[in-house]
Amino acid sequence: MDVSGAVDRGDLDELSHLIDSCCANRDWEALTDLRDRCRRAHERGRQLWPITTHAEYRLALEAPGSFAAAVLVEGAGRFALGPLPEVAAARHEWPELAPHVAPGPPAVLALHERVVRGEDCSAAPLPGPPVLDLPTRLQRWEPPYPLAEYRSHSADFPTPPLPSTEPATLPTPPEGFSDDATRALTALVDTWTTASDGRVEALVVEGTAIDAIAALRPPVARVAPLDTATALAVLAWAGASGGAHGRRPGGAAGRFGAWWAAAALVDRLDDWPVPADELGAAIDRLEWFVWDAAEPASGWELRVAVTDPRRGRGWAVAAVDAR
Repeated sequence: MDVSGAVDRGDLDELSHLIDSCCANRDWEALTDLRDRCRRAHERGRQLWPITTHAEYRLALEAPGSFAAAVLVEGAGRFALGPLPEVAAARHEWPELAPHVAPGPPAVLALHERVVRGEDCSAAPLPGPPVLDLPTRLQRWEPPYPLAEYRSHSADFPTPPLPSTEPATLPTPPEGFSDDATRALTALVDTWTTASDGRVEALVVEGTAIDAIAALRPPVARVAPLDTATALAVLAWAGASGGAHGRRPGGAAGRFGAWWAAAALVDRLDDWPVPADELGAAIDRLEWFVWDAAEPASGWELRVAVTDPRRGRGWAVAAVDAR
């Protein structure tokens, strides 16, 4: 393969074909060399970062654990189809990666991405700082989280299945205000609003989830109840998503965001990290709903409402990022 010539010419099409050839031949040393040459090309005025990124993505996704682990470092795969810890975790169990990772946040995130996919990593030492204060195995009360599906040149990010909504009668809108829970719900979609074109509004009222929806003042609303597990899956999906144009945070970040929002809704942030069994029992008393404004879906949407009958409070969030 004339890698050197393709790099000198800055031929992105040729270099892309060379990546495919390396992967087809399972020549991971050659693919690593191609990545390294493209990374250094900027020294000669060649901007080959799309090739560098794609080579790192393919190494994370398709190469054996030793090569996949080598790209789990800060700054790698910055413009890939998804964060490389999630990409690597999509096809590698943790024991394949663990002996080869460089200790650091990307390695820790890869471990947590394996947890999102159902692997029990509770006996594995943490390969870096505790960037996510979460158990390294799924709890009995957690859902099967929606998982990113990565392929060589594309990716899918499925949404959790939701029940059909029915028209709801909205009361006179009460006064809404902010609290820790509204800030946590808003934080789930930070990427939508800071790196894309999304918008979000969340509020809490003295009352119920329906009162909170009314306080957002939609012209009409349709509502359906959610079980706790599905509600957490929806929150985690939003926290994992980059929306229309933002960089995807990944499934581990989404799980963290869902736990943080859940802890805020039951007023336990001061106790963070909340013991898992206590958090599960506390959020089980909440009443969860999904809602919409009877409009066709136009992109990424998070519309969830919650009632805490013990505290007499309701919350609602409406976030949208158009395609």
